[in-house]
Amino acid sequence: MRYHMLKAGTEPGTYVMESPIVTEHDILTMAKQLSQKRLSKGRALESPQAVKEHLRTLLHDYEHEVFAVLLLDTKHKIIGFHELFRGTIDSASVYPREVVKTALEHNAAAMIITHNHPSGNPEPSQADIHLTTRLKEALALVDVRVLDHIIVGTDGCYSLVENGNM
Repeated sequence: MRYHMLKAGTEPGTYVMESPIVTEHDILTMAKQLSQKRLSKGRALESPQAVKEHLRTLLHDYEHEVFAVLLLDTKHKIIGFHELFRGTIDSASVYPREVVKTALEHNAAAMIITHNHPSGNPEPSQADIHLTTRLKEALALVDVRVLDHIIVGTDGCYSLVENGNM
């Protein structure tokens, strides 16, 4: 794998290629790095659509379920993105205690919870909706708001808020 394929261009948001040959793998790696940068500490959330696109880039290609949180401060600026649990091809055990502990460790005021569906279909299961309710209740006890639960599939994302499931 090559490193330093890109360097910053003269205009903000532009990059210059150091290598004349770029593989598909290189492009996907760069997209993940850019999404991680866009979800890094101190950045403001651009829009719900942008958040979904970044989460999709980070989580869509796992062959197993991954549950993660996007921690936010009181002004909804990003504190950090953390993958908390990994599971199998169709489930992941999520422990509310550990989610609350992570929120408190980072002094989060709010969070967006997310996980992927390796099957590709982002539609939530009843277990997903139930988990969201449990997490909202547990986090509310320590004054942390759950702003959304975004499920990532191969072809897109499903927002529980946007679809009236939260």
